[in-house]
Amino acid sequence: VQLVESGGGLVQAGGSLRLSCAVSGSIFSTNTMAWYRQAPDKERELVAAMSSGGSTLYADSVKGRFTITRDIPRSMLYLQMNDLKPEDTAMYYCAAALGRATTFGSWGQGTQVTVSA
Repeated sequence: VQLVESGGGLVQAGGSLRLSCAVSGSIFSTNTMAWYRQAPDKERELVAAMSSGGSTLYADSVKGRFTITRDIPRSMLYLQMNDLKPEDTAMYYCAAALGRATTFGSWGQGTQVTVSA
């Protein structure tokens, strides 16, 4: 399985970015997908997740600002990030739990998001 993120960059506070994750080598529709992030000197944290059935969950810190979506025919996962804050600065990773797996065993290389004040 290969996951490739894109869309990161430098943005001012209040701005928006859309992250993309291209997934290959798996039956995308059967995966649970997620976005994680890790800031310097902090633990990796779950940002948003989507089950194979389309249910979503979000970290409290991003509720109302971030939206996770997917395009099944294109095997793409997205994270729309609005009203970005400096504390959103981190490396963002796409992750997949394949089929009935209960842990995220497949990861992308990450894309950097930097939000300036």
